[in-house]
Amino acid sequence: MPSWFSLETLTNLTQEYRALGPIIGLLLPFLEAFLPFLPLVVFIIANVSAYGILFGFLLSWAGSVAGAYTVFLVIRKYGRAKVLGFITRHEKIQKLILWVERNGFGPLFLLICFPFTPSALINIVAGLSNMKKSTYLWTITLGKLIMILVVSFIGSDIRALITQPIRTAIVLAIIGILWFAGKGIEKRIDKRVDADFRSISKERKLKEEKTSE
Repeated sequence: MPSWFSLETLTNLTQEYRALGPIIGLLLPFLEAFLPFLPLVVFIIANVSAYGILFGFLLSWAGSVAGAYTVFLVIRKYGRAKVLGFITRHEKIQKLILWVERNGFGPLFLLICFPFTPSALINIVAGLSNMKKSTYLWTITLGKLIMILVVSFIGSDIRALITQPIRTAIVLAIIGILWFAGKGIEKRIDKRVDADFRSISKERKLKEEKTSE
């Protein structure tokens, strides 16, 4: 009996996945935008392993962008309705909305480029902000292009991860660097968000005081 993490088992899984057809390769990254607990990185690697780096990348990219933009549009239309009002009442969401409206494309693009940032939160905040639809579409299209391309390259030869320990160590190191870099950028942005929110709150308070005089 082959072990679970063996070349034979991996080959069989790849063949079974490919047999499901490209629709599943498109659908899984799409669903991840709605169910963020699903492993997008695993779906990307599965697509590349089953369909090759080019077609696998395109399936992952198209599905992920379509899913993210659909969530954005749903939140843009219904996010401020009573049924979803609890979202906008959350203090962190309010802070992020204000910060996105002040800073726009750049910071969101940078966050989306990293595979371990909370993309679901980004979609929600962008949908609740006043960011233009076209701007956000370009943001996720370009950001996910870079992120999925990097993950696709890492997972393009998954068999080598089993047969070549050095390659496996390098891949794990790259993943670790991406994770720490992404978390570092998140922390820096969180600090800026808090600083901007305090500044805006102070400005509003001063205006209210002047108005009441």
